[in-house]
Parts: sequence; structure tokens; C-alpha cells
Amino acid sequence: MLKGKKIVLGITGSIAAYKACYIIRGLIKAGAEVQVVITPAGKEFITPITLSALTQKPVVSEFFSQRDGTWNSHVSLGLWADAMLIAPCTASTLGKMANGIADNMLITTYLSMKAPVFIAPAMDLDMYQHPTTQQNMQRLLSFGNQIIEPQSGFLASGLEGKGRMEEPEQIVAYLDNYFEPKDLKGKKVIITAGPTYEKIDPVRFIGNYSSGKMGFALAEECARRGAEVTLIAGPVSIQCSSQIHRIDVESCEQMYHAATENFLHADAAILCAAVADFRPEHIASEKIKREKDDLVIRLKPTYDIAAQLGQMKQENQLMVGFALETNDEEANAHKKLEKKNLDFIVLNSLQHKGTCFQSDDNQISIISREGQQDYDKKSKQQVAKDIVDELSKRL
Repeated sequence: MLKGKKIVLGITGSIAAYKACYIIRGLIKAGAEVQVVITPAGKEFITPITLSALTQKPVVSEFFSQRDGTWNSHVSLGLWADAMLIAPCTASTLGKMANGIADNMLITTYLSMKAPVFIAPAMDLDMYQHPTTQQNMQRLLSFGNQIIEPQSGFLASGLEGKGRMEEPEQIVAYLDNYFEPKDLKGKKVIITAGPTYEKIDPVRFIGNYSSGKMGFALAEECARRGAEVTLIAGPVSIQCSSQIHRIDVESCEQMYHAATENFLHADAAILCAAVADFRPEHIASEKIKREKDDLVIRLKPTYDIAAQLGQMKQENQLMVGFALETNDEEANAHKKLEKKNLDFIVLNSLQHKGTCFQSDDNQISIISREGQQDYDKKSKQQVAKDIVDELSKRL
């Protein structure tokens, strides 16, 4: 899908800059045309002559390459490209991009870019985890940029953790996937994500550990493939792309009303939220004081969103559910598939360490009336692709 595509490759001052050579080779092998824009710090890690030899194009670094009045036009690059890829992208460049600090050719090219922008961060684990870095990435996502998540592994500091730039072949595959035909174009998909909070009193609630990462990854994947996405999100701090219509809710009741209202005109629903099954029978108007040790809170069931949508579902609509089980996993998933009138169900398991709640990874099985497909552990972005592939086939 990259054949004939024009790619601006931005390279910043990271030890991972040498991997840009493999990215260039992969893009050109796939038929793309590559123009490198490198920061001054990037040239300390890899030479422009190496990059020029690979791309067969002069490398752009400075605004003015000669003293004869000629200059490099970031505006022209923004109009020329079908996509911009920044790999590796340092914490410094992330911050400049998020805040519009146009002090080098790469940033001005980014600010002039009319095409989609893909960012592959690379930095030490502490820098990656720092709140400012996370905030900058969320802001860039909200602008419509796409983040190619770094991986965990051995870092230049000698430490081991998340911050290692995604491997070149995976980055090339990510861009190749982006240019695939928009198989969900014209389809309307609603997605629920995150937990719900059920109030006990003004300061306490019943909830769960859901981070919303899986649901948000599904929303981004559906939007990337052309769907009109409505994301009904519980109380989470994750940002999403601007093309996604987001509805923020807190309780199951609020999510229920948003889901039933939007499902009427949807082609499909992906029910990924970890909705609380019970809520307090009575919500205290004031904070409950600790006066005795045998406090009893009576609970009653919340709305069953999946069951209600299953009753509403028309022949031309599809429903995807999720099941997180602690025992008799497959049997319970099959029961839920039938009871809720789902087309297929995604089974998670707490048996797989480092997946499910709060994790960046997941390991799933897709269960339908036709059979079961088991998948390896992957990032939630890759898991989202597997799930949406299955949805697309059925739509």
C-alpha cells in the first residue's frame, strides 16, 4: 500500500537514529519515496551523507542550505507528502511539537504538514513515564497525530523498560496498514470503554481497575479504517483523536442511556467497557462516617447494557462483547455470547500475566458460534486490529 507514497521522515537526536536507515530501506522497498528532515542534534548520531545515499535525495536540516538566497521550504514539504513519520522522536521534540515551538526545520515542517503524522517515541524509561511526556503525547493525539508506541526492552542507559523505539519493520508495517483501503468507510460504530463509578456517598464509589486503554485503541483503529466512531467513555484520563465523537459518562446509568440512544443508528457496537454490575441501593447525601465496624451497604444490579442492546439489535447490526473471567472462562464466554445476542465475544483472562487491567498489552481469544480463534500476547493497538479485522469481515 506504500507504492508511490511520498513520506517525510523526521529524525531527531536519539541513539535510535541509526534505525532510521532500516526504516528508509523498508519504505523504499515497499515503493515509497522518502525525504529526510533531520534536527541538528540528529546529525550527531547519523550523518546526512548516509541518509542521502539511501534516499537518493539531499537531506534537509537547515532553513538556509546556501548563502546565495536559496532556502528549504517547510511549506512545500507539507504539501508534497502523503505522510510524515518522526522516528525516532525524542522527548524534546515531542514537547516542541505539542507546544508549537518552531525552532528547527523539522518542527516547522510538522506545523506545515497537511498529511497524517506518525510519531515513534524513543527515550529512557523515566523520561517516557514522566507526566510531561505523557501529557505531550496525549495532546498530540488530540490533534489527530498517531503514536507508534515504544516497546519495553534494553535501553541505552543500561536500564530495561518501556521507551525503546518500535522496530523498523513494525513501523513500516504500521504505515502500510494506514494506507490500506478504508474497509469501514461509511459505517457507524459505537464503542464503550473504561470503568463506571457507582456512588456510595459524595466522596466514595464502587468501581474497578479498567484503564480504558483497550476501548480507546479500538476507537482509534475503527476511525483509522474510515468508520464514524462514537466513543462512550467512563471516567478515564486518556485522550482520543479529534475525529472520534466522544461522550464522557461516569455511571452505568449514564452509559446505558448514551449507548441505547446511539445504537439506534449504528452499524455495530463494541462493548469494551468494564461496567459495574452493582450499585448502592441508597446514595448517602453526606460522607459516611466511620462510627462502627459492621457497616452494611445494600447493592442492587445496574443496567445490563449488552442485554438491552441485544434485544434492540436489528438484522443489519453487529454486536461485539467482552468477557473477563476468573473461572470456567470459555464456558462462561459462550453463555454470554448467547444470552446477550452477540455476534462474537472477546475473552480476556487474568491468567495471562501483564495483560488486562492497566496493562499496555492484552492476550485474547475471539469466540463466535462458528468457532474460536486464539491470539498471542500483543500490544492493545495490535489486539484492536485483530478485533476490528473480525468485525470488518462480518460487516
